[in-house]
Amino acid sequence: MVDKNKCIGCGTCVAICPVGAISLDGEGKAVIDRAKCIRCGACQSSCPVEAIDITK
Repeated sequence: MVDKNKCIGCGTCVAICPVGAISLDGEGKAVIDRAKCIRCGACQSSCPVEAIDITK
C-alpha cells in the first residue's frame, strides 16, 4: 500500500488518518496497519508524492 521508494516520511498521512492506522517505521517511512485501516482514502489523497495506493 505504501511505495517505500516514493515515501519521503513527511508524516502528512499519519496526521490525516482518522483511525490512527498509519505510523512511521524506523526508516521514517509510512506503514499502514491493514487491520485498522478503513480505506477512506484520506492518506492517498493527501500524500504529496503519491506514495500511497489503497486499492492494492
